[in-house]
Amino acid sequence: ALLQVMQESDAAIAKHTHDSPISSISLGPLEGRFRRSDRAMHKAADAEERYELAVGITDPKEALIFRSIIAPLVLKERNLPLEKGELRVEELTSSTVSFEDLIKFAGESKDPYLDFQFKSPACIQYKNTKVFEMFPHREAVFFSLLSKWNAVCPEELKMSMERDDMARFVIEKPLAYETHSIVVNTVFDRVKGHARPIMKQGFTGRCRYTFTKNAPGGLRNGIVALAKFAEYSGVGSSVARGCGAVAVG
Repeated sequence: ALLQVMQESDAAIAKHTHDSPISSISLGPLEGRFRRSDRAMHKAADAEERYELAVGITDPKEALIFRSIIAPLVLKERNLPLEKGELRVEELTSSTVSFEDLIKFAGESKDPYLDFQFKSPACIQYKNTKVFEMFPHREAVFFSLLSKWNAVCPEELKMSMERDDMARFVIEKPLAYETHSIVVNTVFDRVKGHARPIMKQGFTGRCRYTFTKNAPGGLRNGIVALAKFAEYSGVGSSVARGCGAVAVG
């Protein structure tokens, strides 16, 4: 729905966003109270309820992407289409943070741990396989974030961290988590002659990450910067379709 709105505002930027290999937009879940739905595994939006939706943009063309979203939704009062009905944007707030800001924050942070709340299923593929992580393992989470960071940050701010060091110096402590199998898209199956869903697996919940006593300062700062970056980039794949949204404390 959001891409359709962007298409009407700036077709070139919409195409850039759709074709980008770096998942330049991340969408959080629609947050608010829902009604029960007659369809299994679905919820129904309540016309009397107010919902919140977070959109993160990490693409180098973030200003153009942001403008292509704001122009139709705010200036033209364009509604977001749903399967049944529409969402009307009543209020919008924005915040901007630079990569330099995130690194500075990390250097000044004294927090002994990082609390991740995985608000929507984080779908992290293991390397180049079709296997998905079903546990918020430190190596999987932070290597996913490292890949996203290095894909969009200025050249001089790229990080070099080994997966083995993430596993060696970072500790995860799941506080509560659930596993999920979700539909992230549908495609037309030419062999079977009908649409079929594309499924991915992932997890939601809360996990606390801490550091070993001998963790190098550079690695610690890098992990903290990636943690804050996660609130904009999301974790794992299909973040533009609502997966991998996180809040970090």
